[in-house]
Amino acid sequence: MRVAFFGTPAFAVPSLDALLRSGAALAAVVTQPDRPGSRSHSTLVAPPVKQRALQHGLTVLQPARPRGTDFLATMADLDIDLGVVVAYGHLLPNELLAIPRLGMVNVHASLLPRWRGAAPIHWAVASGDATTGVSIMRVEAGLDSGAVWHTRTLAIDDTATTGMLFDRLAVLGAEALVEALPRIEAGEPPAPQPANGITLAPKVDRDVARIDWRADADTVARHIRAMDPAPGAWTAFGEETLKCFGVTVLPTTPPGLPGSVDRDVRDALVVRARQGGVRIADVQPAGRRRMTSAEWLRGIEPGHEVVLT
Repeated sequence: MRVAFFGTPAFAVPSLDALLRSGAALAAVVTQPDRPGSRSHSTLVAPPVKQRALQHGLTVLQPARPRGTDFLATMADLDIDLGVVVAYGHLLPNELLAIPRLGMVNVHASLLPRWRGAAPIHWAVASGDATTGVSIMRVEAGLDSGAVWHTRTLAIDDTATTGMLFDRLAVLGAEALVEALPRIEAGEPPAPQPANGITLAPKVDRDVARIDWRADADTVARHIRAMDPAPGAWTAFGEETLKCFGVTVLPTTPPGLPGSVDRDVRDALVVRARQGGVRIADVQPAGRRRMTSAEWLRGIEPGHEVVLT
């Protein structure tokens, strides 16, 4: 079976590896263009999928957008049976979806129809879901609305961050993809998604990542874990912004306003929520390195009231 693979970040690499191990013929790998590095904006960095593809000597295509006469003609000339999409980062036009003989399939990091959209892992953690998983679905014009061939589930424990689940689901998605391939190649029709239970997982931006200390401690903790490692749950202390990592729920704390810090605790940052509080292990002030919260607190004058907003 000739396959074109569409993917960009590290999440997609295990699926590319699994396709190679399965014996599928990779006709091409389509990924986003190289981007400036975080440290040196003058140096372009290849996306993880491109790096892995080049290690295997695969053909790599990097259109700015997966559309246009030239790109579509190139894809048509590949004579592919199936397109596999894993966190590519662009919506695919109908003209492209129609090219592979068996259509396009997507490895989506949720149990559809729950958490359709760009950030399913973030929203599953933030919402306190007990389980998540991966869905192998047909790509169509709607937002993650295609019929599903196969799912695999994964429990979310009370300490899981988005980063932890990202790694686990990347591997699980690769396994589920290979498990579904024989059914897809045989022409087995996928099952339509249920009409009930649809939730959306929009992209997480800076505004969403801000901590609301007026919530209860459990909600605050889930939020911090959901934003870890990126974009990072943040709060403000005066004019300074502070990202927070490594959270533990404290069922009770001394009375005080939500966002106020218990200065009697000196070995970590303890912040009051609407009900209970949380203990923060590490913080990262804007423009500075990540450090322990105790180290950050030592830079504040003893006895000075600390209120985070």
